[in-house]
Amino acid sequence: MLKIRLMGTKSDITWFQKILRRSKKIEVLEVSDFYSNKGTKNYYRAYAQVKKVDLKKDN
Repeated sequence: MLKIRLMGTKSDITWFQKILRRSKKIEVLEVSDFYSNKGTKNYYRAYAQVKKVDLKKDN
């Protein structure tokens, strides 16, 4: 399992979350809400937990 911190604008984070969810090689276990970064109103962070999918098992 990996824990990933995503940082960027809300739209950029949402865009990348969609890419993660569409991937057949990983399973998204959890994605947090947005958290404000100190010192800026434009950038946020979110956290995701993902794990590798065993594609050989499905065949």
